[in-house]
Amino acid sequence: MSKALSVDLRSRVLAAVSGGASHRIAAARFGVSAASVSRWRALEREKGKIAPGPLGGDRRSGRIEKHHELIRRLLAEKPDISTIELQAALRGLGHDFGYGSLWRCFKRHGLTRKKRPATPASMTARMS
Repeated sequence: MSKALSVDLRSRVLAAVSGGASHRIAAARFGVSAASVSRWRALEREKGKIAPGPLGGDRRSGRIEKHHELIRRLLAEKPDISTIELQAALRGLGHDFGYGSLWRCFKRHGLTRKKRPATPASMTARMS
């Protein structure tokens, strides 16, 4: 997994650029890309800070979480609905979620999708 470069390095690169070095020269001197120097300058200009933002993690689950009650309702109405059918039903209601997004939502809310056949109890079980 990638790791953000330190704030110390970023500030030294930006100090070199402020001192008159071009993006490419500063990038070569500190071993970073010229595109990174441009992004850091833009970040400093727009937000006033050069600290890296969060890396990784789930950034879009809030979109499906807004509709988890609708998903539960659809599952309650038709318990044997497949994930693909649920996806199509949600799409028909104007909500387009991927297969994996639905599965992660199921996992977060403890919903299982395994279809269990209705089988009688085992006759070979030991009686006590």
